[in-house]
Amino acid sequence: MTAVTQDLKALADKASEELKDATAREALEWTAGTFGDDFIVASNMQDAVLIDLATKVKSDVDVLFLETGYHFAETIGTRDAVATVYPDVRIVNARAEQSVAEQDAEYGPKLHERDPNRCCHLRKVVPLRTTLANYSAWVTGVRRVDAPTRADTPIVTWDERNGLVKVNPIAPWTDEEFRAYLAEHGILENPLVSEGYLSIGCAPCTAKVAPGADPRSGRWAGQSKTECGLHG
Repeated sequence: MTAVTQDLKALADKASEELKDATAREALEWTAGTFGDDFIVASNMQDAVLIDLATKVKSDVDVLFLETGYHFAETIGTRDAVATVYPDVRIVNARAEQSVAEQDAEYGPKLHERDPNRCCHLRKVVPLRTTLANYSAWVTGVRRVDAPTRADTPIVTWDERNGLVKVNPIAPWTDEEFRAYLAEHGILENPLVSEGYLSIGCAPCTAKVAPGADPRSGRWAGQSKTECGLHG
């Protein structure tokens, strides 16, 4: 571990305790005040809640979008709408080393059906890691209510896998608080949400969610997979 990495880890550990009860605004103000331009906000373009919050403390924030090549047209449309509504932001499109066609040629078509973990690794995990290497911190929209695997998500933590500080400003938000923010501020939302897609990822691996079911049950339906590997 380099001296810089050790310093960042110590910073994250200290902030984890000091900001454990912070509001989303406080967490983002700390992030912008601490890192300046040296952080990026991740968004899957299901909505622009996190982007809206971040631009209130830094209008020209970098926004990370994993351009997997498998997105719904509505998701790409939401990304483009974000660029219009928040003209100062810089959208960083993180792409895999191979196009979908090149991946199909090497691994065979529909890798996402045969080996979804491998597909996620190639099209999400590696591009994320490559992009995050350019920053000292990243901000995510992970919430504790998203899944049992996220129940203990801290507001600030050290991301061992990617080697930088990770900030989760809306980690404590309930679904009710989240929906209230969307409604009160007229936030952009992917039109697929109103059609029953409550956890939107790549089109081949995302399905509508049955009424009352866990929102993430629409991801990799029929498989034991529940995470793409970005957050643990």
